[in-house]
Amino acid sequence: MQTHILGYPRIGSKRELKKACEQYWSGKIILQELLNVGRKICNDNWKIQQEAGIDLIPCNDFSYYDQVLDMTLTLGAIPKRYQQILLNKSNTELDLYFAMARGYQKDDLDITAMEMTKWFDTNYHYIVPEFYKNQKFQLFSNKIVNEFAGAKQAGINAKPVIIGLVSYLLLGKEKEEGFDKLDLVQNLLPVYTEILSKLQEQGAEYIQFDEAFLALDLSEKAKAAFQLVYTELRKKFPKLKLIVATYFDGLKDNLSLATSLPIDILHIDLVRNPEQLEDVLEVIPDSLQLSLGIIDGRNIWKNNYEASLKLIDKAVQKIGGERIFLAPSCSLLHSPCDLDFETELNPEIKNWMAFAKQKVKELASLKALAIGSDDEKLLLEFNENKKAAELKRSSRLIHDESVKHRVGNYTKQDAERKNNFDVRKVAQQELLNLPLFPTTTIGSFPQTTEVRNWRSKFKKKEISEQEYDTLLKEETKRTIEWQEKIGIDVLVHGEYERNDMVEYFGEQLNGFTFTKNAWVQSYGSRCVKPPIIFGDVSRPTPMTVYWSKYAQSQTSKWVKGMLTGPVTILQWSFVRDDQPRSETCKQIAFAIRDEVQDLEEAGIKIIQIDEPAIREGLPLRKEDWNQYLKWAIECFRISASGVEDSTQIHTHMCYSEFNDIIQNIADMDADVITIECSRSQMDLHHLRVSKDVQSFSKKAKVFSHKVEIISLK
Repeated sequence: MQTHILGYPRIGSKRELKKACEQYWSGKIILQELLNVGRKICNDNWKIQQEAGIDLIPCNDFSYYDQVLDMTLTLGAIPKRYQQILLNKSNTELDLYFAMARGYQKDDLDITAMEMTKWFDTNYHYIVPEFYKNQKFQLFSNKIVNEFAGAKQAGINAKPVIIGLVSYLLLGKEKEEGFDKLDLVQNLLPVYTEILSKLQEQGAEYIQFDEAFLALDLSEKAKAAFQLVYTELRKKFPKLKLIVATYFDGLKDNLSLATSLPIDILHIDLVRNPEQLEDVLEVIPDSLQLSLGIIDGRNIWKNNYEASLKLIDKAVQKIGGERIFLAPSCSLLHSPCDLDFETELNPEIKNWMAFAKQKVKELASLKALAIGSDDEKLLLEFNENKKAAELKRSSRLIHDESVKHRVGNYTKQDAERKNNFDVRKVAQQELLNLPLFPTTTIGSFPQTTEVRNWRSKFKKKEISEQEYDTLLKEETKRTIEWQEKIGIDVLVHGEYERNDMVEYFGEQLNGFTFTKNAWVQSYGSRCVKPPIIFGDVSRPTPMTVYWSKYAQSQTSKWVKGMLTGPVTILQWSFVRDDQPRSETCKQIAFAIRDEVQDLEEAGIKIIQIDEPAIREGLPLRKEDWNQYLKWAIECFRISASGVEDSTQIHTHMCYSEFNDIIQNIADMDADVITIECSRSQMDLHHLRVSKDVQSFSKKAKVFSHKVEIISLK
């Protein structure tokens, strides 16, 4: 039995990479200083895993910006608009790389960045490859080989991690019509072959190919591509041990495909889909070893050793321990670095957690327990793990009977407005008296340097609460006056009091806790520190009424109350794992419902409940969409349905493709829906008129991210 890690966080335990990249981009450090930071992070990561006793340690999981962009550069899939950058001899390969990620505006050039989108259903973003008909590829960067050589020189038993050829193509977009990106398989194969040849020459024994698309719906053409690619690689490299890693869902209908590939080790995610283990064990051929993804790579909770050992034992009984690898469910990229840095967390809650460094230790311990070690320290650790799980199940911090009772007594009426849209529209027009095409903005105004400075001083107690309040009121008043001056019809207060659209609410809700250093990479140098939902959620006091009332008092025009919706709060947090996500979302929905009703009572008659994350929460498999959309939309409606007909409910969505769920958006039953289109080239304009679209247009007015109006009628 062996252990391996699929990937490790690369930002550094104190966000060293973020700081170094931003210093390099601003010209404050030279290239070598940036490279030194990257090398140190790699060495530190390898050392953590080596000292924990991990058998196979990943390399090439480090990236200065994004692992997909790394692969694009490696394969020479560089869009033509960037090729002129290297004409300036002072620009390096890394400068080209950053230009592809961030754009390039110097040397009399103005080159746009490549598109960025979500990495499957995570909150990480990747740079989307661009593909063209008959595109040629070549080995442009030796990063993969160089990083393996560096790991080997450092005494690491390294395993290069590479995005699989088929998944790489499926992650990209065709940038011209008349071809399918999968037609490029044969063009890419020689470059992958060249990479593996170089790795083999350097002494690589194992190669990990990330093929997450094997856990998604696949066309017959994609399935054939998988067979072709791995058959060819096996022929050329009979001695290399090929690992195919799947994650974020189960293999399901791709089970026979995955287990028939001519590879050595198949990794499956038993956190997102533990049920698949039995199916895999029934069909796995004798020639194939199995990697069990038993530690959650996407959340911050401590592993339950008892539950994991049961899964391991089931696999061992069926195929033998010598054919088993143990691993996290996916790359630990999505986990914070080190729990040891959290010195201010409630000790009881902290005892339920494990970040990347702790997950590595858990993995090593699970292997030792599974093979029957009788080490006293290990047995003590097992008992402490068991005790922590038991204490968590019964903790008063987690369980609030009043919340459970309220959600348990939910009825359909909680998710229904008193009357339908046609009736509400008349009541709202009578009260609000808005023009035919009213203008508004999404809500938040820029958090200026001054505003951030005030917040910092307030937190450090350098200014009093009264001084901070006065400064924010002055800024809010200026924002109201400016909107009146330019003629906006429905105003917003600017949200200067808020630090983040989720964190601000989480800080005021029961059941949430926050960290000081639990950063995870969102994209490039952008790191986020998600709230942690550990228990039952409720709202002890009003959260936004004070500032909404103040803003409304400064104008005779209507001011929107601004709230973050329950699905978005759920999606952008680390969520408790002891109950269904739908149940947690429903608790949040009732908390937001209370806030909506308090805003209405305070005289705020237009209330926006933002749900930018509702589309990104869709399951990876279309067969699971309906179940998710049913509870997600229900939760929105719970939050919005406690008001009178004359109160106008808005929602806002952005940075996703909405055409395929347009009817579901209509089912949210908001009075006004604002959909951002600028990042999708205004594709919403091109909707075919259908019954669904007509139904949608009857239920909602649709505005773009800016002030211009989109009319589906």
